[in-house]
This record gives sequence, C-alpha cells and structure tokens, in this order.
Amino acid sequence: MAGNTFGSLFKLTTFGESHGSAIGGVIDGCPAGVHLDLNAIQQDLNRRRPGQSAIVTQRKEPDEVTFFSGIFEEKTTGTPIGFAIHNTNQKSKDYSHIQDSYRPSHADYVYDEKYGFRDYRGGGRSSARETASRVVAGAIAKQLLSPMSINAYVSSVGSLKLQTNPSDIDLSKKEDNPVRCPDVKMASKMEELIKKIRKDGDTIGGVITCIVKDVPIGLGEPVFDKLHAELGKAMLSINAVKGFEYGSGFQGTQKKGSEHNDLFNPNGSTKTNYSGGIQGGISNGMDIYFNVAFKPVATIMQNQETINSKGEQVEMKGKGRHDPCVVPRAVPIVEAMAALVLADFTLIKRTNKI
Repeated sequence: MAGNTFGSLFKLTTFGESHGSAIGGVIDGCPAGVHLDLNAIQQDLNRRRPGQSAIVTQRKEPDEVTFFSGIFEEKTTGTPIGFAIHNTNQKSKDYSHIQDSYRPSHADYVYDEKYGFRDYRGGGRSSARETASRVVAGAIAKQLLSPMSINAYVSSVGSLKLQTNPSDIDLSKKEDNPVRCPDVKMASKMEELIKKIRKDGDTIGGVITCIVKDVPIGLGEPVFDKLHAELGKAMLSINAVKGFEYGSGFQGTQKKGSEHNDLFNPNGSTKTNYSGGIQGGISNGMDIYFNVAFKPVATIMQNQETINSKGEQVEMKGKGRHDPCVVPRAVPIVEAMAALVLADFTLIKRTNKI
C-alpha cells in the first residue's frame, strides 16, 4: 500500500489498523532543539479520543502515546521521532457481519477490489482511528510553529449553522462543550440534534472552520505547491471529508472584483481578508481561515440494501460503536493537518533566500 507518508521536509509516516495491536508513526525532519510539552501532545489526543462524551463513539480507548526515539529530556534530537498508541478496547466480533458484505458509501468495496483482501475489523487501515497518529505529529508541529496559533471549531451540524464571522469568534470557548462549537446556544442545539440522530440509528455531517493567526509572510510555493493547495490536500486526506474552501470560498463567486479585492493598508496588511490569508499560493501575513466539510458517517444502525463479495443483494444493519457525527472529534485532526502543512512550509521557507 502506497501513500502512507505526508510532507516534504517535515514528514509523517503512519502505520497500524483500527483493530491491530497498535497504531503509530515516524516523524522525520523535525529540527533538533524544539522543547516539547508532552502534556500538550497528550491533551490533543484526549480531544480526539473515543468515549469522551455521550455524542461520540463509546469505544473506550485511553489513547496514551509512547515515544521510542527522537526526544531526550523533552527536546527533539533531530533524529526520527518514533511513537505508538496501543489499542486496548477492540471488539472485532462487532464486524463479523460485514466480513463478506460491503457497507454503502464506505471504503469496504473499493479496498476489496483494489487489494483482493481487506481487514474488515473496524475498517482496518481505512478507519479514522489512523488519524490519532496525525494528531500526535500535529501537536509536535504546533510547538515548532509557536507563536503561530491554529484553532478549529465546529461551525455547523446538519442545517444548524453558526452565523458569526470567523474573525469575531471567541476561540477560548470552543472547548466548553462536547460539540466544540464556541457559541453556547448553538452548541446546545447541535448537541440535541446529534443525540436525536443517534437515537434514530442514523448519522449526520457538519463543517469545521479553522483559523490560523500570527502567520508570517512567505509560506507556500507559487506553482504546484501552493499553500492553499497543500492545505486542501491535507484536509481531503481526512476520513469523511467531502469539501474544502478557504477565504471567501464559493461565496466569492457571487462578488465583483471591485468588491472582492483586498485593498492594502500602508503597513502591507489588508482592509479585508477575502483571500483568506493566502495570495498567489503564498501566505500574506493575514489570518488564514478555511472550512472543511464532513459527510455523515457511512455506518448507520438501520437496515440497508447492499451487496456481498459474490455480488448478491443482501441486507445489513450497522453494529458496534460508531460516531453519529464525526465533527466534534475531528476538530483536533483538522488542526493537526494544518500544523503539518505549515511546519513543512516553514522549513522550506528557510531555504528560499539568504
């Protein structure tokens, strides 16, 4: 299987399956001498882990990371950083009913067709559990990037949408509720909707908005490796993501150039930020902001028609422990992938000029 490594200079390679003994990764290219707050890394993992509230999967995993190399006395040594997160609460029997059948809109069918074999336990390598390794690497990248800050939050669940402009959001409130929406009233409505959806045996999607502050000018390469292109690739590599837009996004198509252009202030900042902090594929020093759309989780607790490995029509119903809405747990994953992209471009920027 190809495609398990992300990044150019700051690289992450992940390994492991949902129901294997462990998942983990190797980070290569992290400079030596970065002081690491190991508690902060674990805290980001805690934000992603299953079983943290009543509106997520009830799989009980401590998700404690163990580092094997690349860190000494809480500083990076410049050598590869190896780490693992052991799986402790697998229930593989919950997936025996899909051993020879395919969940609609899941990776089951294409994995079987591509490889002629698949690990059906929890989806194997296609499981979103793989993203825990990304969160570890992203948490390290965040500390390399300081004082740059990366904050994501849930801005919509289903048709419930937070109308507040990203620049007016109080980011300190995003962890005050299990939905990770910084507006208390909207968060309560979203939580009730997710609970209702779970009770119906169904799932629902949503949108995560991410804001990056204190970004230096000059991150990104202007041709094939544009900053927004790499951010888009990073976000679209996350399980269940169906869309990415930055700056004015699709709404920008409704404006005229005279309305959409970001006019300059004398200091080089801009009066508006429809560009989303990126122009010509390069960061311009303004806040970067983007939206990431997540589909409803494919596994639902309702009967559905599908096919088995023989091509026969069969009926199946989801079993086991699954998220009714993935967006609350995906917030730290979005932050992590943004951090990996920005860390990579930060190192590349150091080679741009003397």
